[in-house]
Amino acid sequence: MSETKPLCGFINVLKPPGMSSAHVVGMVRRMLDGEKVGHAGTLDPEAAGVLPVMVGKAARLFDYMQDKEKAYVAEIAFGAATDTQDAQGTVIETGGQYPDEAALREAVKGFVGKGTQRPPMFSALKQNGRCLYELARQGQTVDIPEREVTVHSLEVASMTKNYGALLHVRCSKGFYVRTLCDDLGRALHCPAHMRFLLRTQSGVFTLETAATLEELQEAKENGTLRNKVLPPETALGHLPGCQLPSGLENALRNGGTMPWKRFAALHDTPAQDGKPACIWLNDELVAIVERQGERMKTRTWLGA
Repeated sequence: MSETKPLCGFINVLKPPGMSSAHVVGMVRRMLDGEKVGHAGTLDPEAAGVLPVMVGKAARLFDYMQDKEKAYVAEIAFGAATDTQDAQGTVIETGGQYPDEAALREAVKGFVGKGTQRPPMFSALKQNGRCLYELARQGQTVDIPEREVTVHSLEVASMTKNYGALLHVRCSKGFYVRTLCDDLGRALHCPAHMRFLLRTQSGVFTLETAATLEELQEAKENGTLRNKVLPPETALGHLPGCQLPSGLENALRNGGTMPWKRFAALHDTPAQDGKPACIWLNDELVAIVERQGERMKTRTWLGA
């Protein structure tokens, strides 16, 4: 890269199927000549779609990101359930009582709203420091507690060949669409699995702003890769913010406390006790702070 200013922001990658999220991160890191890079929200290797990649100090923003909603297009396949709940697994149950479109449309209604879901064994969740999929490959099983999830909307777009259907899903983070497919099969008394998955939205990141790895490589070769990095505030629009009052830069940079009364621009916003806010300096987002009573404390420094 020709510029010397460190990169800080997000690259919205359109992950191809057949590649792990970690592999995508590794490729982007090499394109950025070793910059610190991490992904915000894992996609299964065989899934495709939006994968936000954090670059530089933006990796510190993971806990503050607006990541409340995800959207997917998935194909459910009836007639067989697998141990991984997707098409890459081993078939563990079969059945030929295929549901018709009317029955499926009625069944999906029961999965909309707040509820609980038990994550699959073949997942990247960890138990005692080990990924569940590692234990599953060794034939081990563990008791996985259910978690609270929300399905904002679930629609049957169309029926497909070989006893399948396209589903449009909008849900909370931490929701497993392949588990939904397995659960739908059980609800309809016909084993099912997820045939394919496309994530169309992850928080504020959508397919419309996503770039393929080929496009990123081309941008690197013509010297425009830096233009693909979205500013850190892209994922922080839900947080209040203001310009840094004069005379407080050293305190902010060094993690010191600052008087709350100096931040007049935040007094009438949702900058509540214990909640984060964005601080700008010379039109650049430089820090995340937290109000602690009558003081403001630096949580994360993003500036150079």
